[in-house]
Amino acid sequence: MTRTPLITTLAIAAATAMLGAQRGAPPFDQGPGRGPGPGGMGMQEIKLVKQFDKNGDDQLNSVERKAALEFVKSQGMGMGGRRGGGGGPRGGGATGTPGRTLTVKDVKSFGKAPLYDPSILRTIFLQFEDANWEEQLLAFKNTDVEVPATMVVDGATYKDVGLRFRGMSSFMGVPEGLKHSINLSIDYAHADQRLLGYRTLNLLNSHEDATYLRSVLFYQAAREYIPAPKANYMRVAINGESWGVYVNVQQFNKDSVNEWYGTTDGARWKVPGSPGGRGGLEYLGTDSAAYKRAFEIKSKDDEKSWAAFIKLCRVLNETPADKLEAALAPMLDIDETLKFLALDNALVNGDGYWVRASDYSIYQDVKGKFHILPQDANETFGPGRGGGPGGPGGPGGPGGRGGRGGQPDFGGGMPPPPGGGRMGGPMMGGGPELDPLIGLNDNTKPLRSKLLAVPALREKYLGHVRAIATKWLDWNTLGPLSEKYQAVIAEEVKLDTRKLETFEAFQSGVTNLKTFAERRRVYLLR
Repeated sequence: MTRTPLITTLAIAAATAMLGAQRGAPPFDQGPGRGPGPGGMGMQEIKLVKQFDKNGDDQLNSVERKAALEFVKSQGMGMGGRRGGGGGPRGGGATGTPGRTLTVKDVKSFGKAPLYDPSILRTIFLQFEDANWEEQLLAFKNTDVEVPATMVVDGATYKDVGLRFRGMSSFMGVPEGLKHSINLSIDYAHADQRLLGYRTLNLLNSHEDATYLRSVLFYQAAREYIPAPKANYMRVAINGESWGVYVNVQQFNKDSVNEWYGTTDGARWKVPGSPGGRGGLEYLGTDSAAYKRAFEIKSKDDEKSWAAFIKLCRVLNETPADKLEAALAPMLDIDETLKFLALDNALVNGDGYWVRASDYSIYQDVKGKFHILPQDANETFGPGRGGGPGGPGGPGGPGGRGGRGGQPDFGGGMPPPPGGGRMGGPMMGGGPELDPLIGLNDNTKPLRSKLLAVPALREKYLGHVRAIATKWLDWNTLGPLSEKYQAVIAEEVKLDTRKLETFEAFQSGVTNLKTFAERRRVYLLR
């Protein structure tokens, strides 16, 4: 077993991706795997299962994982491309001391209550076979290896669920010993295994949101206008220790598509977070390889789906404004897309399409029409971080997104790009005075620059912005919901020794959220 080929692959991938991000070029081809590489830089997923699966069951048991782990370490990729441990989280939270012991007898069972009921806090117990489960999950982050565990929920046992850490900046910026976001495959080893009808869970660490509110509030608002994930809270206990509260967000898969559109058929794409990743639906020619660098197909990877996708991009980008609505109507749900754009801007999604042209989902239904759907919402409602000085916008005033040491945060932990703070589009940032018509000359984001160049569509979009601002930036709407949802988790957040921010930030962040909402509403309805 030699180490040169893999190390060479990793080095080329990382270097190519970094240069691509700086120059506004597509990132390194990440292929059809489960996600991009470290920090959203587009590094291709490393395939290890086939290499170390000695018994031929397409999974790695404890012995096989041990061998794979040693190999990963020998290749210098043992932290999954993330920063090493040490030090506390930004905001002065806990540094990862062990949590209290928790057993099934200690928690309430909720039986048949819906999985995404935001008024309850269900507990997931996970028991790993190996004591070094966290080391394995860190090491295997950018590989195809899932680490199995036994799961118990509401007293029922689920064997051999698969776990992997997920996320980009929410992974890269979090030290070992604090909570990382988890993707949990309930059907990992048993195809028919479900938890209350669901096969996959996304348990998020609420990175950049000390309040734990932004994803839950944004998706609730979004579902009033377009199909969007459900979200609530879960408590997680690992090997008998409480790891506190996670935000539980519905997976974009066949199950969610069936809920929204009444079928499991159709094609699905994910646009992973990647500053400068060129995921805005630009027309890049007829070769699907150019699109696979930024768009990750989650359904069957066939050329028919890509041909329809490329046609959408061509029509969107090359049709004159006076003919665009008629040309797009058969292939794109235009009003749904305008609502997506309005939610993205009105509620200021700091990881949104308007700023990064990434972190969203695409679905082509069985009739061939495309739908643009929200995916990442932890940095909505202005500045992502709930605590910290500076009020809305964080350090640096209303134009910033919050940041470190008085500097704006450029794109989920990335440093400002060379040459003055632009990365393939408008200035990174947001805040209560974000222009609803930002980016109309930005050709890297044609859903905005092309659709909103059509006067009738621009007026419809602005109408959606006003409607969203009227209700969902009104503290008479947000205030009671914020109080209700935080009450469900407050005691657990207070006791949590693995959280990323302090309990004081959890509480005070609501004041910042209120101030932002009030200022944003006044600005949009002026």
